[in-house]
Amino acid sequence: MKLRSISVLTVGLMLAGTTFAQHVYTLDECIEAALQNNVRMKNAENDLKVAAHERKNAFTNYFPTLSASGGGFMSDKPVLDLELAPGMGLSMLKNGIVGGVSAAMPVFTGGQIVNGNKLAKENVEKYRLLRHQSEYEVELTVENYFWQAVVAQEKLRTIAALEKQLAQLTNDVTASVEAGVTTRNDLLQVQLRSNETLSARLSAENACRLARRLLAQYIGAGTDSIGIDFVLADSLPRNPGFLYTDPEEALYRTDEYNLMNTDLRAKRIEHRISVGKNLPTVAVGGGYGYNNLLDKDCTSWIGFVTVSVPLSGWWGGAHDIKKHKLEIQSAENTLADGSDLLKLRMESTWDDLTDAYRNVEIAQVSISQSAENLRLNTDYYAAGTCSMSDLLEAQTLYRQSRDRYVEAYAKYQIKKREYLQATGR
Repeated sequence: MKLRSISVLTVGLMLAGTTFAQHVYTLDECIEAALQNNVRMKNAENDLKVAAHERKNAFTNYFPTLSASGGGFMSDKPVLDLELAPGMGLSMLKNGIVGGVSAAMPVFTGGQIVNGNKLAKENVEKYRLLRHQSEYEVELTVENYFWQAVVAQEKLRTIAALEKQLAQLTNDVTASVEAGVTTRNDLLQVQLRSNETLSARLSAENACRLARRLLAQYIGAGTDSIGIDFVLADSLPRNPGFLYTDPEEALYRTDEYNLMNTDLRAKRIEHRISVGKNLPTVAVGGGYGYNNLLDKDCTSWIGFVTVSVPLSGWWGGAHDIKKHKLEIQSAENTLADGSDLLKLRMESTWDDLTDAYRNVEIAQVSISQSAENLRLNTDYYAAGTCSMSDLLEAQTLYRQSRDRYVEAYAKYQIKKREYLQATGR
């Protein structure tokens, strides 16, 4: 018994020394760190920046297109060598330089430039919503890891309280055995229960370290175990009734609905672009030219208008337009069906939340009942009216009730976040 007490003390001192070296995080701090450091968030931010650059690139199509060209040549003989009369000849183009600059401004493109910019804008909105969805997923994952660590931490606290009771009980029973008041069997039962509690402590410590390391890795704090700034109170959390919101009103706040709506708008814009590809395009422009082909500088200014009519484009273009019409219908169907599913999910997560809260209420009552049962059996054993087995069973029931309470409390907190996210909050 003395050796076991030293071992428990050593483990406790090691854990205490580790705690001092740890950075302690609250749930909000964990979420904030994850949103800054998690790879998923970094990639989502990069995707949004890519979409923003694509939108800026689409805007440049409103500007004139500028081009410059130039060239020169040199020949060992004139390119043009004419004999005008006997003894008379004309040689030209032995060497020369040509160059020019031109600019063209689109006047009408069938709406392709305007709709292309609208499509790029919808793409930015799409990736903004996807980034927000990533935030939700990261927050929910952090919440799961955080409460796993809390559950393990609270189980250790319960075990520590039982170890204290068992240590006192061991001393009392040892004294009773030495005085001949009780049998050695009671002492053996206490010692066996102490061994079981020590084994449970080791398992709980391993689970606690693993949960903290998983949380640390996810929030970008490295792979070392971190501290959790949370102590579970026995008071009942606030009833979740104040969180309820009407699914019909909440629907338009959800990222999933807005993503489907964004996709529908994009399909309609793509349809207009497909129509514009089969319409005439008009552009106006001008340019400046220079050449020195006849050993003389020559410059000129030109202006032009171009009209392009895709005559044969309608052969395939008509099918492309019909394809986009069908895609619009599919997007509309997806939006209608997805909206119903989202409202059903809100109701389902609300039911899960209220069930989780009722389980917390039940678990809290069980703690009160098991604590009273333990107190009575402790008194009964001291009075000699109950057996050691009954007392140890009462301790087990007390530990189980506290474990169920912390598990129910953690599940309630996770379900609360799931409901808030399902309703766009």
